[in-house]
Amino acid sequence: MTRHCCEAMTRHADWHCDSHNDPFACPDALVDFSAKFQEYGLIVHDGGTSRIGIGFCPWCGQRLPESQRDRWFGELEARGIDPWEDDVPADFQDDTWLRSAS
Repeated sequence: MTRHCCEAMTRHADWHCDSHNDPFACPDALVDFSAKFQEYGLIVHDGGTSRIGIGFCPWCGQRLPESQRDRWFGELEARGIDPWEDDVPADFQDDTWLRSAS
């Protein structure tokens, strides 16, 4: 489980629904957390996987961790992997790559 800024953010970012396997399909899911990018977003329930990235917690106002998206792409590029064309290694599917890249 990822550590979040406050109890409300933890509850919403770690939301699991008994009726929906996909948080984008669940009308009660509000926050998406991307472990591989360390990014938070508010889910846009438009039938797809749209989300609006956020930099501050909507409940406590604390600044959220800086996105690691650019670093993720940089690490793959350094390994000669094109994420649009090549298979992305399993350790880059979640936050495992951050622990090994540190």
